[in-house]
This record gives sequence, structure tokens and C-alpha cells, in this order.
Amino acid sequence: MFSNIVVGTDGSETAKLALALASDLAIQHGAVLHVVNVYKVPAGGAGVVQAGPMALAHVELGVEIFESSSKDILAEAVKLTGAAKVETHSRKGEPANTLIKVATEVGADVIVVGSKGMRGARRMIGSVPNSVAHRAPCHVLVAKTD
Repeated sequence: MFSNIVVGTDGSETAKLALALASDLAIQHGAVLHVVNVYKVPAGGAGVVQAGPMALAHVELGVEIFESSSKDILAEAVKLTGAAKVETHSRKGEPANTLIKVATEVGADVIVVGSKGMRGARRMIGSVPNSVAHRAPCHVLVAKTD
């Protein structure tokens, strides 16, 4: 039933629970597990200490640091999966939009998200699982993570 499964991770304990569920599904269905980590670079760039040409170098270095951390999170996540086919996606952007974009790109059958943020005020102001559930191009499985 599932051939491509997308799951996001930020390396947190709750994300690991969603990852475990997605991994189990991938194993059961012989699916490709697409593990996504989304990073954001603060406005103005990280580490900008000067104006002019040097500032650009510092901004680029800041982006490289965020991207490197993202790839480290993904490498750890891959170690936790038992899925035979795992692809990683390190992307800059907003988490919900990026999960949906990756799901569209890979032709995902399901996106697995954790339930953190599905209750209380965060639910009303746009939590990642809530946004994904309402806009995904495929099934969404909400893992009980909180």
C-alpha cells in the first residue's frame, strides 16, 4: 500500500517516536523511507559581525553550520531506522511547507508527523502536524508522541 513514506525529524525524543513508527511502516511495506530535517537561518544570517564583503562570508558560514547540523541530525536518524531503503533530505525553510514539498517531489503515499503541538494554543496558531494534516497531498499519519 505504501511505497514512499516521509517523516520529519528535529532529533528530539518526540520526533524519534514518529521516526520509529514511520520506519516500522517502511519495513512492513518495503517502502522507501524519506527522512527530512528542516533548518532555518535567522534573519540577517548567523554570525554576521561586519558589513560589506566580510559579512557575506560570515552569512555563508552560518548557513553551512546550520546545514551541517541538519545533516548530523539526519545521520543519527538513519541509525535509528531499521528500514532497508532510506533517503535523507536536508532543507532550508519552514517545516510544514518543506515536508509537503518533499512529499510531493517523491510521490509520497503518507507523511508521518508527531502529535506535539496538536493541542492547546499551538494548534490554533499553526503547528507543524496541524498544517501538514490540512495541506498534504497524501495520507497523513499522526503518531502519538506527547
